[in-house]
Amino acid sequence: MKNKLYLAVMWGLTGAMAGEVGAAVDLFNSPVGVIGTQAAAAAEIKAPQAAPVATDDKPAAAEASAPAAKSKLWSYQPVKAPAQPTVNNKSWVRTPLDAFVLAPLEAKGLTPSADTDRAAFVRRATLDAWGVIPTPEDVASFVSDTAPDAYEKLADRLLASPKYGERQARRWLDLARYADSTGFQNDETRPNLWRYRDYVINAFNQDKPYSRFIQEQLAGDELWPDNQEALIATGYMANFPDNHNSRDLVQRKYQITTDITDTVGKVFLGQTVECARCHNHKFDKISQKDYFSLQAFFANVSAVDNIPAAKKGEVERKYEAALAKWEAATKDIRDKQKAIIDTVRDKAEKHHKERYLTDSREAIFKPKAEWTAQDRWVNHRLAHVTNERSLAAYLEDVTESKGNHKDYSPEIVAKWEQYDKLSEELKKFNDLKPKTGSTEISAMTELGHADAPPSYVFFGGDHERPLEQVQPAFPEAITGEKPDIKPTAFSSGRRTALANWIASANNPLTARVFVNRVWEQYFGRGIVETVSDFGKAGQKPSNPELLDHLADNFIKQGWSVKKLHREILLSSAYRQSSAYREDVAKADPDNKLLAVFPRKRLEAEQIRDSLLVASGKLEDKIGGPSVFPPVPANLGAGNQWEVSKDANDHNRRSLYIFTRRSVPYPLLESFNMASAQEAHSKREVTTSPLQSLTLFNSDVVFGWSQALAGRVINEAGTDESAQLDRLYQILFSRTATGSEKETLQKFLNNHEKVVREKTSEGKFAVSIPTGLKESQKVDPIRAAAFVDLVHTVANSNEFIYRF
Repeated sequence: MKNKLYLAVMWGLTGAMAGEVGAAVDLFNSPVGVIGTQAAAAAEIKAPQAAPVATDDKPAAAEASAPAAKSKLWSYQPVKAPAQPTVNNKSWVRTPLDAFVLAPLEAKGLTPSADTDRAAFVRRATLDAWGVIPTPEDVASFVSDTAPDAYEKLADRLLASPKYGERQARRWLDLARYADSTGFQNDETRPNLWRYRDYVINAFNQDKPYSRFIQEQLAGDELWPDNQEALIATGYMANFPDNHNSRDLVQRKYQITTDITDTVGKVFLGQTVECARCHNHKFDKISQKDYFSLQAFFANVSAVDNIPAAKKGEVERKYEAALAKWEAATKDIRDKQKAIIDTVRDKAEKHHKERYLTDSREAIFKPKAEWTAQDRWVNHRLAHVTNERSLAAYLEDVTESKGNHKDYSPEIVAKWEQYDKLSEELKKFNDLKPKTGSTEISAMTELGHADAPPSYVFFGGDHERPLEQVQPAFPEAITGEKPDIKPTAFSSGRRTALANWIASANNPLTARVFVNRVWEQYFGRGIVETVSDFGKAGQKPSNPELLDHLADNFIKQGWSVKKLHREILLSSAYRQSSAYREDVAKADPDNKLLAVFPRKRLEAEQIRDSLLVASGKLEDKIGGPSVFPPVPANLGAGNQWEVSKDANDHNRRSLYIFTRRSVPYPLLESFNMASAQEAHSKREVTTSPLQSLTLFNSDVVFGWSQALAGRVINEAGTDESAQLDRLYQILFSRTATGSEKETLQKFLNNHEKVVREKTSEGKFAVSIPTGLKESQKVDPIRAAAFVDLVHTVANSNEFIYRF
């Protein structure tokens, strides 16, 4: 519910409400041009600039650091197309990248591995491109395809599927520190951020040029203000962890812009710029001044969460209907609460504002006509975190003072008790309130103003110790280019200049960093192993010519991500067998030269989603609000994890599971899911007993095993040898070997005896396959033993690795 105080103060972009399509307006319905005019007039009231602060160990007049000298670091040099190397085994070169892989191998006296068999290849490629195992039918179709373009057809089919966008989105969301909640103590839900997730899925499926992808996420509101998709894209910046309870709003602004700056440096540029916040970078020639000049690009951005969605689809209609029911059921209670607050509203507002720290209060209590750009940010933030309950805190605090507050009276106590009682009544209707969905979008904008708060170098990174003032600038060690900043009537234009520089073909880092991330996705290790650190402290490229070939070609191909993936999928390097080779182990123990295709443990989402595919339970619905599948009863998450009522939501892809920062989904967390606290560059691979226990003891996973057993029996019939083959085809894209069948048959026979014995003693309730056709008649004891066999095979190492 949005209360009147929130609506009266909150700034938003509600062009549709004002009757001006795409125009950014505030909630007083001033179009963006008017706001810009107002801003220009207000700019004449200059804010006093903070003077340099004198400290015991640094004079006030001193500058933070000398400008960094232009660095000769390899990654700062222009990307140039390297000449394709001459190789002896020319027939192995299927795509240009193969020559760059083969040349170092031949120089080392090594030969590449033979092609892997087709069944293994299609499983590998499907897991890498889609994030799930292929169906046995897809495997059989590819294996039997004798056409000379069979591999090309497979690659094109994989890249054309919506599953490709879902898989690539998961990788990008790691980098965007995406979450559906804010984190910190209260971990507030962000009801609109799923729209950013869907934007990313669609961007990859549409093969949006990576350059445009960058521009939209950093400056979509400035470059395309009439395009709501571009506004949603700025959710990239809005994914910062946030503490709604923070009482120092000036510090909160600094922390938010710091988070955005660090993330942009790490994700797009592969630079550990955060190291230069407190001191000049220890390794790279990035100074404190560089850091805060980079941060200055974001000095004027604010999170806006109440932009009406331009289109009302099923999600919005469903949300509105549910909200209307809740509002109707609770109107009387809420009206009574408002009436109580209205009797003390002025005092409650003053009390609420006085809870903020000195720096914040200076802006909060300043007349709006005198607001600077900094004051505007503070007051916008105040409105964002203020609601009726915030004002009710006045009654609660006065009551709990036990007479020590000047406003304490029996009347105040009675009002609080009445308000609190109504709050408890309100909780009884929580089930009616929509848990997911929204009718609004979240974005980062500049609130319709072009003037930005001043930016300073801060001594030791302390925002209370400003030194010299700085303007937006690119790191001097990387480029001598100056930002071309063109303010508009409604925005500073700063982020447009930054986005254009990052997305430029002349930027030495952007293309290199991205193609390296894609290479790491397919081969398990980047050409630069430190995928988010292309600085001196990072690893040097193992094959710099290959890296620059990929980067140069990526740019020349119009920044097409799909074309980059296609070249890798069709390469001989990607087609190699992963079988162990003694000669390679001796000559290249880390397999950096890629004479053998590297095996890789599946990521958390790939494991869960592939189990769903195997069981036939996966819900293929794309997009929409995040969902809450069942979790173990002992998780103790309370109202932070209320399981979705629609059972179909329980089997959605892991991409759509609600990412709550304080309560990670347990099944994924066990297998090293990404942390949403900051940009997550690379999935860790740990091996622990908890992983085996999670799969083996999970009721959910066991339920999928029951469904998989039922599927196998339905598809293979009653012949147990055929059942084992079908099980292996589903899970491993191959049939079981003779020795495997012998082992499994012995297990089945022995386990049947155990189950029969336990059930005869009344100690054991059998779990039979689910989803069986009515025509399938099974012995429940033998079938229960088969479920356990299926559960065991699905828990094998081979299933959670791709080869």
